[in-house]
Amino acid sequence: MVKALILIADGTEEMEFTITYDTLVRAGIECTSAFVPKGLSPYGSSDTSPALAICSRQVKILPDVTLDPLDAGPDKYDALIIPGGMGGAVTMAGSTEVQNLVGAYYNHTEKRIIGMICAGSKVAITANLPGQPITSHPSVQSEFPTDFDYKEQSVVVSNAVPGKATLVTSRGPGTAFPFAFTLIELLCGKAKRDEVVGPMIFPTGVGYPF
Repeated sequence: MVKALILIADGTEEMEFTITYDTLVRAGIECTSAFVPKGLSPYGSSDTSPALAICSRQVKILPDVTLDPLDAGPDKYDALIIPGGMGGAVTMAGSTEVQNLVGAYYNHTEKRIIGMICAGSKVAITANLPGQPITSHPSVQSEFPTDFDYKEQSVVVSNAVPGKATLVTSRGPGTAFPFAFTLIELLCGKAKRDEVVGPMIFPTGVGYPF
């Protein structure tokens, strides 16, 4: 079974988290949400009851686990997904554990997928990913070094470095569905993507991709 690890922290944008999680589950992807607290120990947490994540609009979400770097690597999951929301993105971008995790997925010998949406794309900078096509929420566009090829597109898929992970980035809450659909296509194929999109009854005037 295809598996995805979706990070969450205080201040995470709830639409970007829940739409991605829910849509991937509809495709039969086994999703695990992992809470990233501030000041995470490099050895993970022994607490088996993760704290409620208080999201950007005060929605409270109970994650499946607290992030344990030793149990969150690319040997256990096919995709690592980082939602936005400025508060959560700042925590994740500043976390050495998250930075190292992104590097592990990016460099894994078996090709993995890394998804980042909205301000979550900031982690590409702090994790020292090589410059490549990328997008984000417009509010953080100026933070990207010039070696990144910034695109004002709903979803950007980058395979810039042969043999490395595919980086999928997106812009914000309004692009969360095409972001999730793109992840499904990459993980499970176009047929599964279409199977998921159909019953969701998108407005007839709104095509995919957006």
